[in-house]
Amino acid sequence: MTADPRPPFHLAIPVRDIAASRRFYGELLGCPEGRSSERWVDFDLFGHQVVAHLVGEGDHQHKDDDSHITGHNPVDGEAVPVPHFGLVLDWEKWLKLAEHLTNAGTKFVIEPYIRFKGQVGEQATMFLLDPCGNALEFKSFRDPSQLFAK
Repeated sequence: MTADPRPPFHLAIPVRDIAASRRFYGELLGCPEGRSSERWVDFDLFGHQVVAHLVGEGDHQHKDDDSHITGHNPVDGEAVPVPHFGLVLDWEKWLKLAEHLTNAGTKFVIEPYIRFKGQVGEQATMFLLDPCGNALEFKSFRDPSQLFAK
């Protein structure tokens, strides 16, 4: 088995409910759990480390609500939430995840669809929010060489 030449990323996100984060990342998305404490938990998001950090009363915050979305940008006729994070999956993994999330009754910000159909950079994409308002995008390219195509 050869190691992926790309290093895994680490991303720390604010959450208000560790149990809800465990249900979303662990149960719904199927991310194995790593180390944890009462105030944070590591998740293995397809080989990348996402750490849910509990924030709440008395913590330094920029907002009073659970939404971390500060805006939207129009992309291919859709209002893409900003900021967001996510992964580029291979085509079959993306299809399986889209089917799983749809069958689980997930409320999408942008439902699974093909963006830039018939154009350079054609891709499958979907957006959803975690229980604390962090926006995630999962995308895929039939032709992975199109990831940075102009």
